[in-house]
Amino acid sequence: MEQIILIAHILFALGIVGFVMMQQGKGADAGASFGSGASQTVFGSQGSGNFLSRSTAILATLFFITSLGLAVVAKQKAVGASDLGIPSQEVIEKLEQDTPIVEEYAPVSDAPVLGEPELDASASDEPAVEEAGQ
Repeated sequence: MEQIILIAHILFALGIVGFVMMQQGKGADAGASFGSGASQTVFGSQGSGNFLSRSTAILATLFFITSLGLAVVAKQKAVGASDLGIPSQEVIEKLEQDTPIVEEYAPVSDAPVLGEPELDASASDEPAVEEAGQ
């Protein structure tokens, strides 16, 4: 349904642009072939002003309606996303406040560092410390 509304929306937008570009400005004689008062013109003896103005107004109304339709579809999708388990902003802020702060420590490697004595921690839970002067 969304694609149908979107395609109609784009076509109405292009139609509005086309009809606006065909209309003649005030005092301009560029639209003579579209009916500047002659009886044998494309749009009849009334001229193109009335036809193009009404067509533009109709297309603008349809464009406005499709805009509202797309907004309704977008709103329904947004409500559907909240049903999928995506947390709201209030829930995210609450979780951030309740989360304890974890301090980061440097990783411990098993490889001995050059220049330092090797420690043996296999005998007890406390790390063995070599005393200087032995």
